[in-house]
Amino acid sequence: MYVSHLALDDFRSYKHQVIEFEPGITVLLGPNGQGKTNLVEAIAYLANFSSHRVAADTALVRFPSPEEEPAAGAVIRAKVNAGHRDRILELEIIRGRANRARLNRNQVRPRDLLGIVKAVVFAPEDLDLVKGDPAGRRRFLDEIAQQMWPVYGALKSDFDKVSRQRAALLKQMGKDRRSGRSVDFTGLTIWNDQYVPLSRQLLAYRLKLVDMLQSPVKAAHDIVADQARDLQIAYEHSLQEVDGIDIPDVARLALEDPNAYEQALRAGLDAVVDSEIARGVNLIGPHRDELAMTLDRMPVKGYASHGESWSVALALRLGSFETLIEEPRFEGDEPQTPILILDDVFSELDGMRRKAVLDTIMKAQQVFITVAVGTDLPEGLHARTILVRLDETEGTVCSPVDALEERDEVPIEVDEVD
Repeated sequence: MYVSHLALDDFRSYKHQVIEFEPGITVLLGPNGQGKTNLVEAIAYLANFSSHRVAADTALVRFPSPEEEPAAGAVIRAKVNAGHRDRILELEIIRGRANRARLNRNQVRPRDLLGIVKAVVFAPEDLDLVKGDPAGRRRFLDEIAQQMWPVYGALKSDFDKVSRQRAALLKQMGKDRRSGRSVDFTGLTIWNDQYVPLSRQLLAYRLKLVDMLQSPVKAAHDIVADQARDLQIAYEHSLQEVDGIDIPDVARLALEDPNAYEQALRAGLDAVVDSEIARGVNLIGPHRDELAMTLDRMPVKGYASHGESWSVALALRLGSFETLIEEPRFEGDEPQTPILILDDVFSELDGMRRKAVLDTIMKAQQVFITVAVGTDLPEGLHARTILVRLDETEGTVCSPVDALEERDEVPIEVDEVD
């Protein structure tokens, strides 16, 4: 899988830019703040409909200069080759409105683009996968799941809508109770009838994914860790924290006995309903679950050193890359590998971890690497290089290095560009 053409309009620092790419390794070279990460962020957005840097899509729309009118939205267009088939994807990110999408120039729902582009991003922010809040680890699972199973994105969207409506009702019920008015539970029962099956379906996909990640993540950790440690990942369900739910692995019921799981979830919701009304939030569900990680049975978060945390974060990304590789559909074809994006990570890695990333690079059909200086790259890396610079008038501009006079000053090996 690879992107052959990318066009950005009013995306981040890009006013208008069209760039051609090739399979293999592409280095985006330039000082910090020029727009290198913005470019790879656009490619990753087509895979996940989310940014690894910000939570709100409005931050992706270019901020105008004082003399300009604000742009209504940003547009990402890409020509993607997967399995010897070209597709043209277009995604319009509109301020204050739902995104719009086209596939091969035909209007489609944005969710119809999910699963076409698969990408794995390594970034300095990955340390938050280990040291940050559970929300980051849930997002990690969600991003991989919707690339593997496009229906997951629609399912997650439906769950989020129902979850918001249910929480809004709980807040209103809390206001009614505090003001002495009678509390009507009829509406909550109606929302539970949607909330429970959606929670179960979402959980089932996440459990499948964690099972698939377990082996490749552990294998990757064995390679990148400074010393032999037993890394284990496990899915922890918020329902297990509810008093009276005595099922040892209640989450597993979502796969093995869906009806029993839904009954257990309803019982849990009944048990915490007073607390939910008092706080105005949903206390049980996929949005409160956790991806637990242990090293030699000790929790990684709070106990692992900085180096150990980096090893675990790197293992999660390397394992997700292996998990997203698609087996060939026809005899003679090669496996479809996700696009690999390395956003300013080599400066964070020592020799052993750097080698593990290089081994993964060799498996990918297309790799993007952002660096501020060429000396941050491993020696002998064979790559096509694009210089990225920010122009006050034109926005970020991308130029192949071989078109520049200072080509010989770039300390990496560069492929000729046709």
